[in-house]
Order: sequence, then structure tokens, then C-alpha cells
Amino acid sequence: MAAKPLGEEKGPAQARGVTPARAAALAALAIVVIALAAVIFSGNGSHSYSLVFQNASQLVDDNQVLIGGQPVGSVEEIELTDDNLARVEISVEQQLHEGSTAIVRATSLSGVANHYVSIDPGPNSNPPLEDGATLGLDSTTTPVDLDAFINTFPAPVRRALGEFIRGNAEQFSGRGEDANETFKYFAPALNRTSAFVRELNADQRLFERFVVSSSKLSTAIAQRGEELSSAISNADTAFGAIASQNRAFSETLQLLPPVFRQANTTFVNLRAALDDIDPLIETAKPATKNLAPFLADLQPVLSRAVPVFKNLRLVNRRQGFANDTAELLGFLPAVQERSAKAFPRSEAAIEAFQPNLNFLRAYTPDIFNGFGTLGQIAGYYDGNGHYARVQLALNLFERDEDGELDPITPSEQYEFFGDEAPVRRPCPGAATQAAPDGSNPFTEPPFAGSGVSPTTECDPADAPPGS
Repeated sequence: MAAKPLGEEKGPAQARGVTPARAAALAALAIVVIALAAVIFSGNGSHSYSLVFQNASQLVDDNQVLIGGQPVGSVEEIELTDDNLARVEISVEQQLHEGSTAIVRATSLSGVANHYVSIDPGPNSNPPLEDGATLGLDSTTTPVDLDAFINTFPAPVRRALGEFIRGNAEQFSGRGEDANETFKYFAPALNRTSAFVRELNADQRLFERFVVSSSKLSTAIAQRGEELSSAISNADTAFGAIASQNRAFSETLQLLPPVFRQANTTFVNLRAALDDIDPLIETAKPATKNLAPFLADLQPVLSRAVPVFKNLRLVNRRQGFANDTAELLGFLPAVQERSAKAFPRSEAAIEAFQPNLNFLRAYTPDIFNGFGTLGQIAGYYDGNGHYARVQLALNLFERDEDGELDPITPSEQYEFFGDEAPVRRPCPGAATQAAPDGSNPFTEPPFAGSGVSPTTECDPADAPPGS
């Protein structure tokens, strides 16, 4: 490979070239870097404001300033004004607008220097506040410290409160976990109590009646002091018995929360089920309008049934032999042994009869209509008797040479009537003219489920005239 002449090699800048577009991009990048550095090293664009409170509320320098729960600045200086108010100088990253308010809050009631300033900024549509602007007492709120609140009580009340706190400390000493487990259900209990009281106050008239009735009840109880004393004594005995089963009672209480949680789920699902039952109730209202008269008529029946239930004991167990239900059950094994042989034969007979039953089922309306019409025809009579005298005549037997009856085969049963009386097999519903809607004769096809074929088991043409 031939070497290049000395002086002909180019550097990287010369190889790529410096175009005007690249120079403009480098200049823009430098401007952005300078602007970012200006923002970072110029105090993040912070704004200073003065807040006037009734007192400093134990604020100290460098306490946080929050907007919407997020830190945006800190307390820079606290000084006393000429009219004995507290002026708090703050520095925040966000510019405030007219309508902004400030309040001093504490992270806990037991803290001392754990306060902070919470800002509720005004709408952005309002004019902005200038740096150094002052929010007066009409825009600030000073909290009431716990010790200042307690100092408002008289000395005996404060001593009683101290004893109450010490008593609670002794009560919960070593039982912190149990207390926490109890307090976990305290808020839901208050919520349910609030709902109960709200429902109790919903009907003032009913509540007044309850109070009056309770007063009458208390008066009646007061008149029976001896009986009440005896009841309390018995209750003390009962509670003593319960206390003797303290361990079992404790286990029961431990099992109650899961039961209540499951019951809560059940009741939630029950509410949805009740919503689904509402249409059923609306539909059942017409049917239940006569329920009250029915129950009134049912009461005498139930009264008469009381002796029946009293005598039911005699049915179950009565003195004597083979005369009650208990002894009947003793005979059932022998009955079962015999029926075990009879039932298989009965099942075979039923199975053999099933085709005939399927065939006759389609003729059920015809059979009952025939009985009803026969009763109408034969019901009228005069001095000579009924107009129509009908009896069932079947030629099922014939006598042989010895004079004994022999069964006739089905194909020979109608030979006695001659050729002029052929066997008729009308279709179901063909005893009358065909209906305009084509609902009879009831054959398959066209009706599924008839079980009678119009081609092999009946003749659709065999129908009364006019069809």
C-alpha cells in the first residue's frame, strides 16, 4: 500500500467539517446549560412572604412550609411586632396569589417543636402576591396548644384528668397488644352506633312512644323490687357460672370476628338477593291480598289440630302388640325382603306397559271428554228411564267345544261384527272437526311429544263430517 504524501492527512474537524447548523446547535445547548445553572444557583426562584399570627405557636427557624402536604419552603425568621403579634418570614418555591391562607399545624399533640406552616394557595386566576407581601390575621389561623386547652379547666378538674390518665396507664400496662386489637374495632363500633342513633332519631313519634313505654316499664319494675332483687341474685349466679368458663368464653370471643366478617359478606350478598326478590314480591302482592282472611280461617283449624299432635305420641308408641309406628318399623325388614322380589317384576311390567302408556297419553283429552259427554247424554230420563242406556261390551272370550271360555286374539275380537264394522283408529283430538289453528289432530308430526304417528298408528282422515 503506497504511503500518502506528507502533509496530506486531515484532522477530525477537517474530515467532518463544521457546518453552520452544527454551530447553531452547539450555541443553543450552551444557552440551555447557562439558563439551568442560573435557575439552580439563584435560589430556585423562591418567594418571600410575611405571615402575621396571634402567637408563634412554638414555631422555630427552619420549620417546614407545606402546600398540599408537600414541602415547598421553610421558616426563615420569627419576630415580635409592635402590637405583640408574631411575624413569621417564610421562603417558598411557589408564588402565591390573593386569597391564600396559612395555618400552623402540629404533627402530633404531644410534640413541642414539631410544628409546620400549611399554606392554602389562592386561585391562580387571582392576581399574584408581590415578594415580601404580608398575610394578616384575617388570612392566618393559630392553633390552640394542648397545654393551653388543659389550662382552661379548674385545678380540681386538671387533677382528676391526671388521675384518669394514670389510671389508664395502669389499666393498659402490659396489655398494649390486646388494647390495640380492641381499638381496631372501636371506629367501626362508633360508626355503627352513629348509624343506630340516626335510625333511632328518624321517627321522633315512635321514639317518644318508646321513652314513655320505657318509663312505664321502669315504674312497673320499681313496684316489684323483691322480684328484681331475686332476679339480680340469680343473674349474679349465672354470670358466676359464665366466669368459671372464662377460657371457653374467651375462645368464643376470638372466633366471633371471623364469624361477623363472614356474616357481613353474607348480608352484603343478601342485599343483592333482596333486590332480585323485589319483582317477586311485587308479583306476589295480588296473590297475598287474601292471605289475612286465609290465616283467620286457618286459626280454628290449628286449634283443632292441637289434639291431633297430642295424640301423635300414641301413634309412635302405644301399649300393646303391633299397634304403633315403632313396631311397624320393626316389620319393615321382612316387608323389604318380600318387596325386593316383587319390585323387579313390577319394574319389568311397568317397562313393558310404558309404550302403551306413551300411546294413550296423547288420548287423555279424548278419554275425559268422552266420559263427560257420556254423562251429559245419559243424564236425561223420563218415566221409562234414561234416554240412553250405555254399557261397555268387549268380545274378549269365546266358548270352545267343551263350553269353556278361551281368550280371543286381538285380530279376532271384531270378527263378531262382520266386515261392515272395521277397526277404527282415530288420531288424538280427531273426535271433533279440525280446529282452524290446526291444533288437532294431535299427532307427531307436526307436534313433537305426541308419540302417535299419523301414518302407522292412526288415520287422520277418520274424523267427523265437516272437518
